[in-house]
Amino acid sequence: MPRTGRPAARTVDSVRRAVAVLDALAEAGGESTTSEIARHTGINISTISRLLATLAADGIVQHQPVSGRYRLGVRLVQLASAARDTLDIRSVARPYLDELSVLTGETSTLSLPGVHELMTVDLAQGPHSVRSVAQIGRNSVAHATATGKVFLAWGGQLADGDLVAYTRRTVTDRAALAEQIGQVRERGWAQAIGEREDGLNAVAVPVLDRHQQLVAVLGIQGPAARFGPKAMRAAVDPLRERAGLVRTGLWS
Repeated sequence: MPRTGRPAARTVDSVRRAVAVLDALAEAGGESTTSEIARHTGINISTISRLLATLAADGIVQHQPVSGRYRLGVRLVQLASAARDTLDIRSVARPYLDELSVLTGETSTLSLPGVHELMTVDLAQGPHSVRSVAQIGRNSVAHATATGKVFLAWGGQLADGDLVAYTRRTVTDRAALAEQIGQVRERGWAQAIGEREDGLNAVAVPVLDRHQQLVAVLGIQGPAARFGPKAMRAAVDPLRERAGLVRTGLWS
């Protein structure tokens, strides 16, 4: 079933109860007991106890041994920080995605790294009626895309297993891929020529933080008939310039 980007109609009751517990702790403004949370939420005490134990195990809430009370945990601060950074990157990068699409006539993308892959979180379509297929929420194949190669060049890890051949151009030999990734790191940008989809070409550059860690990838992709080697190379400098501007916008 294709993803629509909208939440499913059905919800999970235990998750909703856990959210109610967190809301109760937030509204308390400090610490609360199990019975206080139960009264506030209308959830029975035994269920509250199980929810709190689960949330405490993952650092979402913190149990105070002396008083027996609970408060919000440091893990929430980490999650909030990650959410803030994601939103900041999208808002900072959006004008530059629009500029890149106007300059190149092709689709520009913003992708964020995970453990073994990247996900497209924003894009700007080019003006042509024939466009590359880019989708928000779509994962980039690390060994077969320009954004994926940037990810690997700046510390990303391949998932276990064989490298899948999506087209005849896909690099499926790990030694050959490692050599290519070394070149990407050295020159500061990556390309993919019909490696995930026949007739689709792309270039990409990293957005690095102050410690030279990868925080995002900017990419341009388009049909090979229009976005060939010359156009791809011409897109690199604008991409690198915008990546620098995104970095400045985030940490100026």
